[in-house]
Parts: sequence; structure tokens; C-alpha cells
Amino acid sequence: MPSTGNVQNTHISAKIRELHGSLIDIVGLMNQPQRDEALVREADIALDRALFPLLVGIERRGPIGIVDLAERVGRDYTTVSRQVAKLESLGLAERRQNASDRRVNEAVVTAKGKAMTDKIDAARERMALAVFASWDPDEIDELVRLMRKFADAMGDGPENLVAP
Repeated sequence: MPSTGNVQNTHISAKIRELHGSLIDIVGLMNQPQRDEALVREADIALDRALFPLLVGIERRGPIGIVDLAERVGRDYTTVSRQVAKLESLGLAERRQNASDRRVNEAVVTAKGKAMTDKIDAARERMALAVFASWDPDEIDELVRLMRKFADAMGDGPENLVAP
């Protein structure tokens, strides 16, 4: 039986540039400061735009090491450490030593921080409903399934990263 691997690879190769272009567009849109500002306004919260992705990252991934958090948001460790200190001073996050490795400082969301991310989630949902208003529910299900599959595959190792 003849192999179809080369046919599949040819098809994938033809789509990689298009996929990469879409990813650049999505990342560019998501990194626009006005998008974060619109979400903060829609959530009706008072939070500096620079702190917004950190708070959400801590809530989603916490407890999370400060170094890991800095890598995820693409910022310098010292900058993120100062910004997490600001979140602490606002009562939205706490820093603590990792239980298994006391050299690692990690951040966790507080109850006040969780209440704020709940408002952000509700605002994000309202805004997303407008984006997906014309989509078929099956298309949304498929997008979510494929995005998770893609994110998991990219996370399997640095060799799988699709850099800008």
C-alpha cells in the first residue's frame, strides 16, 4: 500500500505560511493595548493595563513562579517581579516561596484578585459573543477543540514553536 505521508506533508507545507500569518494577526490583535483597555472598561474595573495580563496569568496558571510568569508574558523577570509586588500592594495577588523548592518565588491570586478576574471573564464572554454571533455552534466547538490541540502540540517542546 503506497504511503500518503508525502501528500499530507505537502498539504501541511502549503498551509503553514497561511497559519503563521493568521497567528501573527491574532497575536498582534491580542497585544494591542486598546484591546486590554476595552476589556478593563467592559469589566468595569480599575487596573493598570500593564498589570492586567499578569493578574489573569496568575489566576489561570497559579501558583506560578515569577520566572515562568515573566516568560509567558514576554517580559523581563525584574519587571514582572516589580509588577507582581504592585499586584500584592493592591491585594490582588500574593508572593510566596514554593513548597518544594524554596528558591522559587511564586505568585497566587487572592480572593480579591479572583473576584476581579471573574469580572474580566464575564466581560470577555460578552465581547466574544459579539465576535461569534454569526458562527455556527459546531464551528465554535471545532475551533475550541483545534486550538487546544494546537496549543498542546506546540507546548510539547521548543522544536514545535512557530516563532514570528
